[in-house]
Amino acid sequence: MKLTDLEDRAEVILRRYEEPKAAMLPLLWLVQENQGHVSPEAEAWVGRLLGVSITHVREVVSFYNMYHTEPVGRRELRVCTSLPCRLRGADGLLERIRSSLKISPGETTPGKEVTLTEVECLCACEMAPMAQLDERFVGPFPPQEKEAIETLIQDALSEPGGPEATPEPEPYICSDGPVLSTRFKDPTGTWLEAYTADGGYSAARKVLTSMTPAQVIEEVMGANLRGLGGAGFPAGKKWSFIPTDSARSKYLVVNADEGEPGTFKDRYILERDPHALLEGMLIAAYAIGSHKAYVYIRGEYFRPAQRLQRAIDEAYGRGWLGKNIQGSGFDLEVVIHPGAGAYICGEETALLTSLEGGKGFPRLKPPFPAISGLFGCPTIVNNVETIACVPFILRHGAARFSEIGTATQGGTRLFCVSGHVVRPGVYEAPVSVTLRELVEVAGGVRDGKKLKAVIPGGISAKILTADEIDVAMDFDSLRGAGSMAGSGGVIVMDESTCMIEALESAARFFADESCGQCSPCREGTGWVHRIVHRITEGRGTFQDLDDLLAIAGDMEGKTICVFADAAAWPVQSYITKFRDEFEEYIRNGRSGRTRRSEEDEACPV
Repeated sequence: MKLTDLEDRAEVILRRYEEPKAAMLPLLWLVQENQGHVSPEAEAWVGRLLGVSITHVREVVSFYNMYHTEPVGRRELRVCTSLPCRLRGADGLLERIRSSLKISPGETTPGKEVTLTEVECLCACEMAPMAQLDERFVGPFPPQEKEAIETLIQDALSEPGGPEATPEPEPYICSDGPVLSTRFKDPTGTWLEAYTADGGYSAARKVLTSMTPAQVIEEVMGANLRGLGGAGFPAGKKWSFIPTDSARSKYLVVNADEGEPGTFKDRYILERDPHALLEGMLIAAYAIGSHKAYVYIRGEYFRPAQRLQRAIDEAYGRGWLGKNIQGSGFDLEVVIHPGAGAYICGEETALLTSLEGGKGFPRLKPPFPAISGLFGCPTIVNNVETIACVPFILRHGAARFSEIGTATQGGTRLFCVSGHVVRPGVYEAPVSVTLRELVEVAGGVRDGKKLKAVIPGGISAKILTADEIDVAMDFDSLRGAGSMAGSGGVIVMDESTCMIEALESAARFFADESCGQCSPCREGTGWVHRIVHRITEGRGTFQDLDDLLAIAGDMEGKTICVFADAAAWPVQSYITKFRDEFEEYIRNGRSGRTRRSEEDEACPV
């Protein structure tokens, strides 16, 4: 691409943002798409465009794992080895790919055809073990299915842009519940004509023509809608914190940086019902007085971003976004902002720091974003699933949504079930559903094996044993059971699972993803992983277990955000509930089991 064309595209990007520096990540993506990596010359060019130092650009580039600072292959093959994929054979998949390509992760084939990358969760756990070839998710690839893996290798070695033998699979949709997944199974229901034919945007019309912002907030509060990104804070109450008398701009930011291992629900909304998200955004923006909204979407979500952009274009074309929406006098502009691979940006203040063009460092609170958020202005940050519930509430009433759930949490939610179940996938159910019922709806434990343990809310949630799963999946019930609802990511482990190796996988994830800002987290996550890894190598001691619990205790509650807490909770629950297994593992130098067969290697943890 000519420099003038690149500059023209950069100018288009810059016009989307109130402050030039906020265009940092999109401009770095533009550079990488053009030349394959971000060179020092490109860093200098971006710095000049934004009026920031090269040092600042370089530290941003180095923070996010999707930017390349050196030339790479014409294609990139990313293999996920986080816990949900490991439970279904990711280690065997990676080994077969390494053997076929004759390179290790981080290396490029001699002919520069493909770069192999080992990555943490891509949030496509229902198709585990899986990979991403350039911008496409591909999978599942059980290690014993040699022909499928060979086809993937052929695709990886082929020229970009040619026909693909391993297309991105259709979503693994397992339910069509009343609130969030109504249109998931109908591909035609994705787009505006079908959405409006099904009553879409009727709630937004009602809000814009007959309700005050205060009435909208009151309705959402009455529905008992809790924040479904993990924290569970009441959404309407959060909206009410926006100061109505502030002269500053107000922003709505949608957190689509889904990154918790075991979680993939937001991807389904973005791909299969993006107009529900946009209608919810329109209602939320009206309620808080915002005329500009950003969707911060994780960098690995290429297809979801493309489909959401198509929906945005449709909404602008039909007058549901832009100036004077449907003649109401209300304006709303929506911009998609791509992340670049940093789990910490799922934390709302780290997301805002990233959106402003910096490293994804969480901020001290207070002030909370509702008072001082994006660009120092009042800001509401909600995740995709939370906002997608809003049209149902305004269309059918708060009472209808509230009565579906429990006394303290209304509605349904999308539960992501992965691991050792017969039918991994997305299941919509009332939040009163029990964990045992979810496992059974997903077909139960596969291969007739016994259930050993379940993680109920993403990898950071404290694990529950097989006899602890008769618990409702709402926030308060799971908190009472000593765990948390979190992101709704349910990871099922059967009797063959080695809990030490499962903890090693979780510990590696947190060590990789710590932003490094706070020393208890930066040092603690690395320390925990080194000890657990040493145990898996057969060099552990009984003292290690007490040391791990002590380190976890020292991390908890000592940092700016809750990342360190999230890293500590698996350590505490795995060791406490399975200490006998840990001690046996240490006593025998390993697990004491015989070498697995090739078939068993499909389940290495």
